[in-house]
Amino acid sequence: MITRRQFNATASAALLVPSAVITGPARAAAWPTRPVRIIVPFAAGGPTDVIARMVGEQLSKDWGQQVLIENRPGGGTNIANEVVAHAEPDGHTILMGGQSQATTRALYRSLTYDPITDFAPVAFICGYSFFMFVPNSLPVKSVREFVAYGKANPGKLALASPGTGSSPHLCGELFKHMAGIDMLHVPYRGAAPAMNDLIPGRVHLLFSGGATLDNARSGQVQVLGYTGAKRAAIAPEVPTIAEDGVPGFNVISWYGFFVPAKTPHEIIVKMNADTIAALVNPNVQGRLLPLGYESSPDSPEQVGAFLKRETELWTRVIKEAGIAPLG
Repeated sequence: MITRRQFNATASAALLVPSAVITGPARAAAWPTRPVRIIVPFAAGGPTDVIARMVGEQLSKDWGQQVLIENRPGGGTNIANEVVAHAEPDGHTILMGGQSQATTRALYRSLTYDPITDFAPVAFICGYSFFMFVPNSLPVKSVREFVAYGKANPGKLALASPGTGSSPHLCGELFKHMAGIDMLHVPYRGAAPAMNDLIPGRVHLLFSGGATLDNARSGQVQVLGYTGAKRAAIAPEVPTIAEDGVPGFNVISWYGFFVPAKTPHEIIVKMNADTIAALVNPNVQGRLLPLGYESSPDSPEQVGAFLKRETELWTRVIKEAGIAPLG
């Protein structure tokens, strides 16, 4: 005969089974239950911030919850990364990550988080490649001529960048290696001051995004090439570096959403689907494409595999370039 205590214990256990089965889907269906923070590692007004606000605005409409953009600049993105790495893993804190996710481990001696294992990839936001800018005073008109000039004048050319370890800097280091030329790296505090010194020829090469094309179109500098695998839709007249002197050269910079590693998978899957839907919205596409940004409907697993490849590439570049740890 079953006692009342045995019956109650059996009934309680039985009730737990369907509850466990529906916990995941129910949790995803209910999420988000409050405002969602997107942590941006850079100051307001920059391209990363602009894209985060663009996507966040659409997601806010889709989720029925306010999406707050929180700027946490400084520390080579480490400040923002730490905030998200140690946040509650409930899907309400998102990192607007980028190439630094693939380079931080090789660039810094000590970190309070692991840029790979402490995050879960969610979605690829967009990617873009760089244009290769040189001063008008440099006697070259193509990538091929620039490489030849650099080989004929070893150590006399200066590569400008918006900062040591930045995407344009590492792009330049890979270019130096693949082209077989020696250049001095000159870091600046941002792309604008680097361009200001490129125009009069105080430095000789700068890799920068599509927004800088205005400097070339106004005649202030020359644009010789594009770092992507194919020509850019916003400047189809500019050849790729690979087709004009450095075969196989292909560099992109990118943005993606990441969350704390223990965030429930079902929430990540929903966040991924909703982000992809937001990115293909005509209003968002109409603002991304003119800037040279291209989105891709990748799964979280595809983003993770891409990050692994990027980490291997840039770790190798950093070591071969002999870039000293930043902290």
